[in-house]
Amino acid sequence: MEERLPKRNEVPKELTWQLEDIFSDTDAWEKEMNEAAALAEQAASFEGTLAQSAENLLGVMKAYEACLLNLDRVSGYASMRHDEDTGNAQHQALELRVQSLWAQTMEKLAFLEPEILELPEDKLNAFFEEQPCLKTYEITIREIVRMRAHSLSKEAEQLLAGAGEMAQTPSNAFGMLANADLKFPSVKDRDGKDIQISNGRFVPLQMSSDRELRKEVFEKFYTRYSEFANTWAALYDGQVKKQLFYARARKYPSAFEAAVDANHVDPAVCDRLFESVHKGMDKMHRYVALRKKLLGVDELHMYDVYIPMVSDYDRKISYEEAKQLSLEALSVLGEEYISVVRKAYDDRWIDVKENEGKRSGAYSSGVYDVHPYMLLNYTDTLDDVFTLVHEMGHSMHTWYSTHNQSFLDSQYKIFVAEVASTTNEILLLEYLLTRAQDKREKAYLINHYLESFKGTLFRQTMFEEFERKTNELAQQGTPLTAQLLSEIYLELNRKYFGDEMVSDPLIAYEWCRIPHFYYNFYVYQYATSFAASVAIAHRILEEGEKAVKPYLSFLKSGCTSDPVSLLKIAGVDLSTSRPVDEALEVFGKAIDEMERLIG
Repeated sequence: MEERLPKRNEVPKELTWQLEDIFSDTDAWEKEMNEAAALAEQAASFEGTLAQSAENLLGVMKAYEACLLNLDRVSGYASMRHDEDTGNAQHQALELRVQSLWAQTMEKLAFLEPEILELPEDKLNAFFEEQPCLKTYEITIREIVRMRAHSLSKEAEQLLAGAGEMAQTPSNAFGMLANADLKFPSVKDRDGKDIQISNGRFVPLQMSSDRELRKEVFEKFYTRYSEFANTWAALYDGQVKKQLFYARARKYPSAFEAAVDANHVDPAVCDRLFESVHKGMDKMHRYVALRKKLLGVDELHMYDVYIPMVSDYDRKISYEEAKQLSLEALSVLGEEYISVVRKAYDDRWIDVKENEGKRSGAYSSGVYDVHPYMLLNYTDTLDDVFTLVHEMGHSMHTWYSTHNQSFLDSQYKIFVAEVASTTNEILLLEYLLTRAQDKREKAYLINHYLESFKGTLFRQTMFEEFERKTNELAQQGTPLTAQLLSEIYLELNRKYFGDEMVSDPLIAYEWCRIPHFYYNFYVYQYATSFAASVAIAHRILEEGEKAVKPYLSFLKSGCTSDPVSLLKIAGVDLSTSRPVDEALEVFGKAIDEMERLIG
């Protein structure tokens, strides 16, 4: 009998998120949609008047913030309703309507930045003195001024804002094809049971001890993606062209520089990451050679990447057990922190299990005046426990930021968004290592640590190289065909995994399934954040409260300074290569320890 995915209405209620905390029903959502539209009109009524008085500038900022706050609620609700069952037509309609309202609102408010930029510096400073309440919005206004060189006329800004809805098409189409329309075949396990392959089940199946099953799943999974390679390429090409269009419109030399400047980060941070990782590639190749040796295979293939190197240790961890482990491991962060984590579990902030049509992967999404939410696809693996604490880290960062900053100032930059999540993962790992019963369990956990380095510091840097290379080619006028994208990806895979790995031809299509390629140069921040988190977690474990206090101050800071400066509060300086270099040293030592234990 086939092990099918449950339908949404078959999932136990206690394992689903409680979106009623945002809106009791769609009627309440409709009301808020109307209020958001009315607030947009209210803000738009100030057009042409901002230079007249400090009161007018304050009035438009109040209406602007209230409008975005409403949009945050309706957008969060619609997006999460859609993600719990991407095939639900009613929920698709909710999300599309919000996207339309966002685009219309941004078009109406496109005058805001140009009019602020027209204010002379001395007049703007005088407004802050005349109207003390304007100080509430100073960070937002100063950020607008920082981007002066890349801002356009009011008419041009309205035109770009009006194109916003259309610009979501590549990402929307990717999501619908990957999560709703793409159907995978089934495979039989050793017991003859049919198992339906899915995006959510792919990695757990790749962790199976049955190598023939892993190979079959790998081949069927990527063959299915390859059958639509031209479509994936057209979608990715559309995404890249969108990024290039906006970069050119805003007078940036490249889409990458536009993306990092929006986060107030120097492009040199990413360049230093590439430099350090390329210098440390020998460690990645050592890891691959160790994996081949410990698995005892003549050839190491890409379907051997996810299975633990400690082959005779396997542990299933129920969701209830995972929750308890997380509470114990994160207790070093203090009782206030833990009390909020308990609340997240008790009050259904989390959507736990995979169901038919549910969005793959995992994420945390905050709703400012409600609470954060987390989407999981929990399958009782150790990786899933780490995913749980990872997303809890995101949620706690959001919780601290929203409870200590205004709505606009709580919106921390993407660059720091992965720090809290990865710090939690390392704290969990170190906690589990202290409880390890024997050498095999300890080796199993070190295996996970090595996997984190491989999957985050190296793999995400590889993804970033793919994005940089393909964007540069597109900027030069080179068509991004499926063949070219696959050739670039396969070459990078060989470079990062080295000679001890057989880069199976089908891995060339892995780029087709990576949703983060539609996030506009997001992925390198996983790698920089991982390096920062290694330093922060070890400091917390060594220094206790002395390190926890500044770390929590960092979590509370929202976007009150640039990301690199905020990380300095927590003791990490990414304006140098030191955090990445030191993280790579930790990786090398973990390989040494694994070799000592079972090499």
